[in-house]
Amino acid sequence: MNAPAKTTSLAKRDGVIDWAALREDFPILQETVNDHPLVYLDNAASSQKPRQVIDAIRHHYEHDNANVHRGIHELSNRATEAYEGARQRVADFINAGSREEIIFTRGTTEGLNLVANSWGLENLREGDTILLTEMEHHSNLVPWQLLAQRIGARLDFIEITGDDGQLDLQWLDEQLARARLLSLTHISNTMGTVNPIAEICARAREAGVVTVMDAAQSAGHAPVDVQAIGCDFLAFSGHKTCGPTGIGVLYGRRELLEAMPPYQGGGEMISRVEFRNVTFNVVPHKFEAGTPNVAGAVGLHAALDYLDAIGRGAIFEHDQRLAKRACERLAEINGIRLFGPKKGRSGVVSFVLPDAHALDLATMADQKGVALRAGHHCNQPLLAKLGVPATARASFYFYNTETEVDRFIEVIHQVRKLFA
Repeated sequence: MNAPAKTTSLAKRDGVIDWAALREDFPILQETVNDHPLVYLDNAASSQKPRQVIDAIRHHYEHDNANVHRGIHELSNRATEAYEGARQRVADFINAGSREEIIFTRGTTEGLNLVANSWGLENLREGDTILLTEMEHHSNLVPWQLLAQRIGARLDFIEITGDDGQLDLQWLDEQLARARLLSLTHISNTMGTVNPIAEICARAREAGVVTVMDAAQSAGHAPVDVQAIGCDFLAFSGHKTCGPTGIGVLYGRRELLEAMPPYQGGGEMISRVEFRNVTFNVVPHKFEAGTPNVAGAVGLHAALDYLDAIGRGAIFEHDQRLAKRACERLAEINGIRLFGPKKGRSGVVSFVLPDAHALDLATMADQKGVALRAGHHCNQPLLAKLGVPATARASFYFYNTETEVDRFIEVIHQVRKLFA
């Protein structure tokens, strides 16, 4: 089994990363859209894939494709080695205690649903409180709503302080005293807020509250260490970390996973089956029913290698520089409304122009080759609180450049003139 060897086109000049050189790894960035060079600023929705990830997936299908774990033949052995190797790579990526604490899922959404429908159903009762925040993505809101309706639990919310998107933590200890579980995002996909997750988890642990972390916006953009953070569960998606779609990760502390019932039934998650009885497999396999997405795990492995070759600390600083440049230029527009913190934000920038609906703005930007996201960003309750039906959102990643930020601003000014 000879996997593709090249990790990145990483180049440094006097110790400084040549970010533009990394763009050579992404074939799609050479695309033109409506006769304009593509400026892809929709990374919070999904990241683009480097050639190294594409090659790894193709190599798997061309050389190692087979079902895993129970095969006797060589291809099955290779596929199993690749699949379990990817599990170990994920464990290293987030500093889990062991690879047995890593469950492969279809993405962040499935990971959060797994916790709600397994740990939640097993441990929460009528009258218990589930604590969330007002900035949660629907994937970290709706599963808890469904669970609360099913068992008679109640939901409580940590409020935000306003357009700056900061969590109001002055009542956190009182809220934790009433809660059994806290589930929250690390980085807001609308506000760009980077929450003080380690501090919050520490306070929750002192109160005996189980913590769930949505790392969809952080795992591929910033260092994430589950042991340093101290969370009990963490979920993220491959497609937001330069990996393929249809693959994701749920981390859980092993003692919690071992006590949880399976989420789905079928092959692989069993140890022994009789007509009227079943013995479940060990963790993590008891949560991975059916044939897994082996190629997705192979692609995710390559993506994590790629990101760590650059360094997630450096990626986060680069994202922040571009977001800061964008915010400063946008703030010069009269009447614009910017959301999120002025300092310390991630690479996510949401805004509303006074003269243009966000959907119209994004449509017209696309005519100029600039890919933005417009809408409620799966944050309808948050936007309702802010009093806006939709925002336009630019979200940056390491393959974006300052030149692209300037092109984005130029297009925004062009759109504004048309509507004004």
